[in-house]
Amino acid sequence: MKILLVFAALVAAAGSERLFVGDQVLRITARDEEQIALLRVLGERAELQVDFWRDPTSPDHPADLRVPFPSLHAVKIFLESHSISYSIMIEDVQELLDEEKKNMTKSRRTERSTSTFDFASYHTIEEIYDWMDVLVDDHPNLISKIEIGQSYENRSLYVLKFSTGGSNRPAIWLDTGIHSREWITQATGVWTANKIAEEYGQDPSVTAILDSMDIFFEIIANPDGFVFTHSSNRLWRKTRSVNAGSDCIGVDPNRNWDAGFGGSGSSSDPCSDLYRGPYAHSEREVKAVVDFIQGHGNVKSVISIHSYSQMLLFPYGYKRGPAAHHQELNELAKKAVSDLAAMYGTKYSYGSIANTIYLADGTTVDWTYDNGVKYSFTFELRDTGRYGFLLPSTQIIPTATETWPALLDIMVHVLENPY
Repeated sequence: MKILLVFAALVAAAGSERLFVGDQVLRITARDEEQIALLRVLGERAELQVDFWRDPTSPDHPADLRVPFPSLHAVKIFLESHSISYSIMIEDVQELLDEEKKNMTKSRRTERSTSTFDFASYHTIEEIYDWMDVLVDDHPNLISKIEIGQSYENRSLYVLKFSTGGSNRPAIWLDTGIHSREWITQATGVWTANKIAEEYGQDPSVTAILDSMDIFFEIIANPDGFVFTHSSNRLWRKTRSVNAGSDCIGVDPNRNWDAGFGGSGSSSDPCSDLYRGPYAHSEREVKAVVDFIQGHGNVKSVISIHSYSQMLLFPYGYKRGPAAHHQELNELAKKAVSDLAAMYGTKYSYGSIANTIYLADGTTVDWTYDNGVKYSFTFELRDTGRYGFLLPSTQIIPTATETWPALLDIMVHVLENPY
């Protein structure tokens, strides 16, 4: 077996697509701050090439760690020698990837129609952009597609605009896929955009929202990274910009915003998945949204959708002190997660980013909140770690369906509570 795994790794190295044969994801439960510090040391050992899917932050929050096959023995010895408890969440990462790819191949379609689009499958950027065009064609009086900029690799940054007319109306901004490997978010974004289109004129809440407000929806917020997850490395998180003086590529676009930028909740190391970039808004993908929101001037809510962990979060991430509107945001989050759970019983936690998950500076919603967007929220979709970033496509529709009432709660609240 070991020989086969090594051979597979060599094949992957020779080809263009990275394989993860024999890699495991470990769920690690730290007993105290000392063990958390040891886990951070483990993550800094470059030769091990470990990938924290969920960072070690406190004894109350288990960490998830993807360990490359060649490092498994050393990592497990390290954990056991320091009496750090762990369990295996994913036995072989590549098996999940192979199943994912097989299901995507089965879902390929030839008809250009929203009615035949397979919302229960993961799709490439070409398929999603093609579908967006069809959605616009099917709803010409409600939806338009606008380009707000271009990515580092010169891909268009497309946004769907849902509007029933008027100029400079109050607006809601939605985005998915800012971290490219979080495929459940782009898939949920496609389903949700279709839902908004279908429900206008049918659902009273959606109709009321769009009769008074516009919705802007960026479904693929990190197109270069998304393409790279399909072509070369399924678990790529960052952008694909070149970092001066380093061989390591990309910036974490959710640490690149000018909100507590450069603090302890990000990394100055270009090789880190949490690399914040050389300066705030250095990434074209981030700067385009900054320019759009500032240029619009009347955005009332920003909802940025991530995965995983099943959380609904709001500012702040770069400091632990409460936001000025903490009580209102907390009550709204409480209602939203309650309505989300009513669908399938999926439990979400909620609260400020720093106090619910970890300190994180330079995030989307901290910047939007600090720039006058009162209703700034981040979703962390399914699951809690059984599959992590590799959520099976069978969970796309359930995830999107249960998230919809929570999104609607927020949007209705924004409509009914202008400021």
